[in-house]
Amino acid sequence: MTWHLYGTYLIFVVLVVLAPGPDTAVTLKNALSGGTRGGLMAAFGITVGNLLQGTAVALGLGALIARSQPVFVTLRWAGVAYLCYLGFQALRGAWRGDYAAMDAIGSRASGFRRWREGFLSNVTNPKVLALYLSVLPQFLDPHHTGPGQALLLAYTVTVLGGLWLLVLMSLAHRVRDWLSRRKVRRSLDGITGTALIGFGVALAAES
Repeated sequence: MTWHLYGTYLIFVVLVVLAPGPDTAVTLKNALSGGTRGGLMAAFGITVGNLLQGTAVALGLGALIARSQPVFVTLRWAGVAYLCYLGFQALRGAWRGDYAAMDAIGSRASGFRRWREGFLSNVTNPKVLALYLSVLPQFLDPHHTGPGQALLLAYTVTVLGGLWLLVLMSLAHRVRDWLSRRKVRRSLDGITGTALIGFGVALAAES
């Protein structure tokens, strides 16, 4: 693979990473309820999920999962259910608006719980797996043997995705005083919850 081809791939990956999606929504949801630590743990879980799916595709396991219709359909509906569950949680928080009590509960939430939310939202989203399966082959050199090239491309997505979530967390930290206002939090929870449910519905509607 030439540097020119890799540069083209980098541009494509940056555009994909910057596009708002479930990963962004889940990170912001946990940042709002658990502060910077909560958002970082969710982002870490998402990054591990990306790493797992990218490795599976690079090693050929992703194609086996995609060809197994029962497994792929189960994964898709699990993702739909989980995204809608997270969305309803955010909407419930916006409806109640009792952030003093919610922050007290949220401060006791374990880091693993927030990591798990990020990880599950990523690994149960078959669109991530489909992205790897559809994009990576287009940039692979057919004369190159071994998984090294595929792993490089897959881990590029993981690294850039993780860096973007860190940038997002940094921006949220800078405006934390504004974000802590009750009206702002209710609005953001409402937007985040609606977005998560929307992502779940869109995933369910796909064939």
